[in-house]
Amino acid sequence: MRLRTWLDDDREAPEPLEGNVVLTVAVGTAAWFVLFLAQLPFYGWFADHGHTWWLWSCLAGGGLGLVGLLYVRARDAAIRRAARPSGPEGSGPSGSPGPSGADGPEPSGPDA
Repeated sequence: MRLRTWLDDDREAPEPLEGNVVLTVAVGTAAWFVLFLAQLPFYGWFADHGHTWWLWSCLAGGGLGLVGLLYVRARDAAIRRAARPSGPEGSGPSGSPGPSGADGPEPSGPDA
């Protein structure tokens, strides 16, 4: 197969996978911090052999993971806000869509 086949604009892009991104980033961030803490008792050995960058890489991964966690939480909140209906049309008294999608409560009682 040639590279041009993969680079043509004729191919449709697949739909993005949407999962629990916040959980994924949180687990990855926790893993970086656990690795940092697991290596911390061996700092002397790492320093003697010139491998202290291993510890600092884990700490940097955890720090960047915290930044990523803030980002994906804000993104998730923005997606939820955009999905909510806005304006008075189509919303019930509590702000959620009413049963019929019309304004006002549904008539009830024996006359309905």
